[in-house]
Amino acid sequence: MLVRLHSQATTTPKIIAAIQACEDSAWMVIERYGISESTVLKWRHRDSVEDRSHTPHRLQTTLSPAQESVAVALRKTLLVSLVDLLAVVREFLNSNVSRSGLDRCLRRHGVGNLRDLKVKEAKPKHSAFKAYEPGYLHIDVKYLPQMANETSRRYLFVAIDRATRWVFIGIYNNKTAANARRFLRDLERACPLRIRTILTKLPIIAPMVRATLATVRSLLTVSLACASVQRLANMSSIRCAANSASTIV
Repeated sequence: MLVRLHSQATTTPKIIAAIQACEDSAWMVIERYGISESTVLKWRHRDSVEDRSHTPHRLQTTLSPAQESVAVALRKTLLVSLVDLLAVVREFLNSNVSRSGLDRCLRRHGVGNLRDLKVKEAKPKHSAFKAYEPGYLHIDVKYLPQMANETSRRYLFVAIDRATRWVFIGIYNNKTAANARRFLRDLERACPLRIRTILTKLPIIAPMVRATLATVRSLLTVSLACASVQRLANMSSIRCAANSASTIV
């Protein structure tokens, strides 16, 4: 193995091997090679002459293992940039995470390069880019890995707007119709856009979405009916006022 040593190195593989094979006392070895006692004791308790890795055994990270798994799942699911993912993580997971810390987390889990995650497909010639109106939401559900301090795995509900890239997430213990309705209800309240279309590729989620949308659609119909009645009442009052004015004249 090629070993590069700087000019002021006091311990080389040859000297280390001599220290390990020498049976003299430590103070004699110290005077002979001009090294410290801790260096002598360190190499005498080792079987090799190579330095060990200086990488810490436990990394000091801001995100917990559970939060890191959620961030990695969002990266693989949404395929968003580091800046957009940082905004989502600060909003929903940990407000103290830094851009560099999140980047190191993604690199450790092998999702640092966004281009490697995207599926490379042959682009058709003369194809125009399809533009989506705001309110076209894509909903998906991911199965999060179980952490060491948890008794069961959890589900990650994700909604993203294709036009504005607005993201909303929710973490639940079970993938049930009640949690789906809860997620859609929270999504409707938090979404700053008018929801026009909801797209999901999971057959088990589609009935939940349709059931919830039926309730929302009925409420919307009632609201529109009330608005129509109010509009007709306003128009009737305006006509009555106009007839009264013509009568006075």
